[in-house]
Amino acid sequence: WRLNLVEWMLIAVGYLSGAIPFGLLIARWFGKMDIRKFGSGNIGATNVGRAMGLRWFFIVFLLDALKGMIPTLIAKFMFPGQLPLFVGAAAIVGHLYPCYLKFQGGKGVATGLGVVFVLATSASLIAAAVFALTFAIWRMVSPSSMLAAVAFPIAEFYFLMPDPWSTEHRWMSLFSLIIPGLIIYRHKSNFWRLLRGEEHVFRNSKSQDKHEEILQDSPEATETSQSEPEAK
Repeated sequence: WRLNLVEWMLIAVGYLSGAIPFGLLIARWFGKMDIRKFGSGNIGATNVGRAMGLRWFFIVFLLDALKGMIPTLIAKFMFPGQLPLFVGAAAIVGHLYPCYLKFQGGKGVATGLGVVFVLATSASLIAAAVFALTFAIWRMVSPSSMLAAVAFPIAEFYFLMPDPWSTEHRWMSLFSLIIPGLIIYRHKSNFWRLLRGEEHVFRNSKSQDKHEEILQDSPEATETSQSEPEAK
């Protein structure tokens, strides 16, 4: 199976779409801040939510999901078959490693959800339910994201049974293992913070409280002051 020029262009469009740093742009335009200098320094929805409030978390999450969903939908409409997998994967990689920001991007959860909603709707809904349930219990985004990333391939392999490695399904099976694995890998720093009991609990407080919390959680503040525990 060889890709033609149009198919390569769609993959490139997927990457460039995924690389759009909506979190950075929203924080700059509406929060008058460089989100990379606050909190975890991440450009994703979670860090924007900490800096600007819950409403902005949902806005950035939706935009990040759409930038993965739209090119994947276009590819699925134009070239049914395996191409949407490659376009969707390119969008996720674009979010993780955006060329616009020297390849320093987010963690891929929202963009990944947008992509898999198109490619594997049932499994994506199960993963989203795992995320929602975990978040409702722990109020932490990172373990919710990692558990959802684990749940997706399990659910998708169930739906691809009895032969997930058949010629028809093997690319989807590879996608279901590699992309969630990459998303989990991008959460490695969160994993170690979880083990140390230092991971952030999500809250929607007033602006001053949020900015104080972010400054306390920043790498600079962590290096200079370890005396005050993070509010849970």
